[in-house]
Order: sequence, then C-alpha cells, then structure tokens
Amino acid sequence: MEGPLALVVGILIATGVYLMLARNLLHYLFGLILISNAANLAIFVAGRVTRAAPPLIPQGMEVAPEPIANPLPQALILTAIVIGFGLLAFALALITQAYKVLGTLDVDTMRIAEPVPPKREQSS
Repeated sequence: MEGPLALVVGILIATGVYLMLARNLLHYLFGLILISNAANLAIFVAGRVTRAAPPLIPQGMEVAPEPIANPLPQALILTAIVIGFGLLAFALALITQAYKVLGTLDVDTMRIAEPVPPKREQSS
C-alpha cells in the first residue's frame, strides 16, 4: 500500500512545483496547496498505513491489544490540515486584494512596488 501512495506523493509534488513555476499567483497558490497535501500524505505513509484497531485500552487491561494504529501521524496531519486551510484563506484574501488593486495576477506585471532602475546613458 505504501508504494502507490508514495507514487501519488511524488505526482502531487511534481504537479505542485510545476504550478508554482507559473507566473500566475492563483496557479502558485494551487501549487502550494498540492505540495501541502503531498506533505500530509507523506507523513501519513511514514506512520505506516495499516488496518489496525484504534489505540484505546479496553477496561480491565493494562496495555492495548496488538495491532494498534499509531495516533501521532494522524494528529500531526489534522493539525497541518487546519494550518493549511488558514494559510489558504489568508493567501486567497491577499490574491483577491492584489487583483482588485493591480488588475492582474501576473507576477511580472506586479512590479509597481519595485524601484525602476535608472537608464544608462549611451556614449558615442
């Protein structure tokens, strides 16, 4: 099961990097989301994907019966999903405001904040 999921992680990262290399800010944001989801899936795969019992100790026992699922990767992924959603909402608000102010999402045309380099005088 880990092999196909590792392949999916690789495809998600490759697609995310491809989108992040685009000049469009919206494509960049979607690429960031894909890489974030790929990282979540990689953490999930690293925690061993098994069909095991939840990590609960039944009443009257000292230890949980084998096999049990590892709860740490699941907790890390849940936290990462919440943080990723907050990042997505904030970045989408910034992109919306940038489009309203500048009228474009192309990063090459968003250079109003950068100083214009002085022109060189040509000597004859």
